[in-house]
Parts: sequence; structure tokens; C-alpha cells
Amino acid sequence: DTNRNRPRDVVVRVAAELGLYGRCVERLVDVVVGGQFGSEGKGHIVSHIAPGYDVLVRVGGPNAGHKVYLEPEPFTFHHLPSGTLHNDHAKLILGPGAVLGLSKLYEEIAKCEIPADRLSIDPQAMIIEPHDAAFEAGTLVKSIGSTGQGVGSATARKVLRTAASPNVRLARDIAELRHYVRPTHRLLEDAFAGGSRVLLEGTQGTGLSLHHGFYPHVTSRDTTVSGCLAEAGIAALRVRRVLMVCRTYPIRVQSPKGATSGPMSKDLPWAEIARRSRLPLEKLRSSERTSTTNRPRRVGEFDWDLLRKAASLNAPTDIALTFTDYISSANRNAR
Repeated sequence: DTNRNRPRDVVVRVAAELGLYGRCVERLVDVVVGGQFGSEGKGHIVSHIAPGYDVLVRVGGPNAGHKVYLEPEPFTFHHLPSGTLHNDHAKLILGPGAVLGLSKLYEEIAKCEIPADRLSIDPQAMIIEPHDAAFEAGTLVKSIGSTGQGVGSATARKVLRTAASPNVRLARDIAELRHYVRPTHRLLEDAFAGGSRVLLEGTQGTGLSLHHGFYPHVTSRDTTVSGCLAEAGIAALRVRRVLMVCRTYPIRVQSPKGATSGPMSKDLPWAEIARRSRLPLEKLRSSERTSTTNRPRRVGEFDWDLLRKAASLNAPTDIALTFTDYISSANRNAR
């Protein structure tokens, strides 16, 4: 009885009966996640494989920087997918779970010359306010080595909803974003209906997961495949492959004075990495700095127990091993 339904409900019922939504779920999504504590080189991997996809999706916020190789110098993405400049025909999506720092987002859009019809930002993506960064600048930065970008504070305010102070602003509330804001779930449905291949890029690493990492030395989101899918609004049955990126020697940000950035299997001095690999020590020290805050990094022995847990949580079909030149400088130019 269509009298019991709104017009849009009738459309859904008829379209479903006619099979217009598709009668099977095709696995069109590949997911890239980090298997350690972030900085595994996910940006390089994503940019390398991005040309094989029609849609690039990124989750997370500006507390994660993904550096990719470009001429004449590398480029660091904080919001846009890392394959943006390596695949200029792919559509770009920032889903409802994204947390946006407006100044960095505007800067990336301008530098990458992204037209409004290429980038889609979900109306419910969260906006970081100046208050959020100021709130994190004290305790979080000093106690666990947080990047202090305001992502955690903004996420907490989104959870608080109408009780949040200052009031929550979403992407749909920002006039400057109006040309980019559109419901990304519908765009993904259209992509799946058309057989488009989708690459979902996670940020940070499994060991930093809010729920599965070494709490409280974690980030403000779930960094596993499941968490990334939820933030993007993609069903698990859409996933074809899971690519987990690991580096030969995991890193964490340098510990704050009088505190720690979190546990590692076995800390090593960079001089030991230089001795083993025969790479110049100063080159290691200058390059091993965080992409977002330019802080020095700690380094440790490969953690097999962490790998086992990350594999259990993410069920990867593939593993990308990065920083093989840290095993031997002979691998410096290997691809």
C-alpha cells in the first residue's frame, strides 16, 4: 500500500524490485592501512598504486601527514588522498568520519588545483576549531607526544553533540566548502553500481588505534580496516584486498620531556641503524622527522608480536614492506 509510504520510499521499493540497486555485492574496494605506529610509508604505496583506481577515499585528519615522491620535491598530504597528483582522473572523497582543518585543506586544494567537481566532502565531516588545537597544546602534547592539531578535541566535541562547547560545525555549515559538499554515500553507491574501483587510504597505524593500541598512547580514532570502513561509509563485504604497510624498523614520535610517546618493542639509537645499513647517520636523523610537526622520531627493533596482532585485526591479503634500505644500503634504489 503506497499510501503508507513517502514518495522516496516508493522509489526505493520499486527500484529494488526491478534490481536497479544490483542483486549482488561486488568487491571493488581495496584498503591500505598501517601495521605499526604510523609513518610506514603508506603515502608512497598509495601514490604508486593509485593509477589503477577510479575513486580515491581518505579518512582521518590533519594529525597525519602522508609524504609522496614528486619532482622537483616531495609533497605531503594532510587531507586529500595521497594519489591525488598521481591519478588526475580519479574522483576524490573525504567521508563523514573525516576531521577537517580548514586552512590546511584550502591550501592543499589550491596547491593541487582541485576543481569542485572532482572533490566531494561529506556534509557530516567535522570541522576543527582554534579552540581544539589550543586545548591539545598543553596536556596531550606534553604527556603523550600528540601532534596537537586539534583532531582529538574536535572528535570529542562531535561525540558530545549539542552539549559541545564551542558548538559543533560540520562541513555543511561552511560556506566556503559549499561547492565540494555532497553526500558521499550516494557517490559511492553510484561508483559501485558502475563497477568503479575504489582505493580507501587509512592513516596512522594499527598500534595507535584508540581501541586496540597501547592506551593512552594512542590516536583519537580506530586505525584498523574496520574503523576506516566505518569512517568512509563502506560495507565490509565491498572489500577485495587489504594492503597492510610495515616498515623494517618501526618508529614513534620522540618522547616528550619527562614522559613517553608510548611503548616500543626495543628502542634503538639511530647510530645502530646507520651501522647495520651503512647509511649516513646524519641523513637518517634529518629524514626521520614527523611529517606534520617536524619532530624527531624514535626507532626500535621489528616487533613481531605487533605484526601478529595487526594481522589479526586487519586480515591483510597483502603486506608492503618499506624502508628496506635500512636493512642494507644496497636496497637504496630498489623498487
